[in-house]
Amino acid sequence: MKDFQLYVITGEAFHKGKELVTVMEDAIKGGADFIQLRDKTSSRKEVFEKAKQLKELCQSYEVPFIVNDYIDIAMAVDADGVHVGQDDMPLAHVRKLVGDDKIIGVSTHKIEEALEAEQGGADYIGVGPIFKTNSKEDVVDPVTTSYIKEIKATISIPFVAIGGIKTHNVREVIEAGADAVCVITEVVAADDVQAAAMRMTEAINEAKA
Repeated sequence: MKDFQLYVITGEAFHKGKELVTVMEDAIKGGADFIQLRDKTSSRKEVFEKAKQLKELCQSYEVPFIVNDYIDIAMAVDADGVHVGQDDMPLAHVRKLVGDDKIIGVSTHKIEEALEAEQGGADYIGVGPIFKTNSKEDVVDPVTTSYIKEIKATISIPFVAIGGIKTHNVREVIEAGADAVCVITEVVAADDVQAAAMRMTEAINEAKA
């Protein structure tokens, strides 16, 4: 899995009136280098169609594309991998289904979950929510940047920080040890998605300099 730093998750509720593929292409043009399709409300048929379109888009830009939860759809469109949560299928079974050459990401909220994911063969983990977020329902309490420091000292696989990360606070996240950040609204809800992604990319690079 190649290095990445700006991971963008789809959030169609935040850009009504704009086509999903157009929004995500603008995000990629602005610097997004990892894309996840997350859709909890559409029919499976609709998710499949979106996944197919996004796979083609990401392939054309050589950006990894993964699907949240829907392992069968990820396989059907030949996505680069899948992302699963703590309540989804056990990691060993996911790996058996997708094979060794696909990326598996796992959401974690505490160190025990992170260690379990690493030992179970995850390629990367999501770490968060770092700050309060309005993008997801029933989220757990923010873990703060101190958790990033703990993860950095404990885990050897790549991890991406997620949850309430904005251009104005990304430096704090990077300085705590995150190599990559994940955003939804900060990019996809912007009037100018490409410019928003560029601002975030620049902020990450400045924090790493």
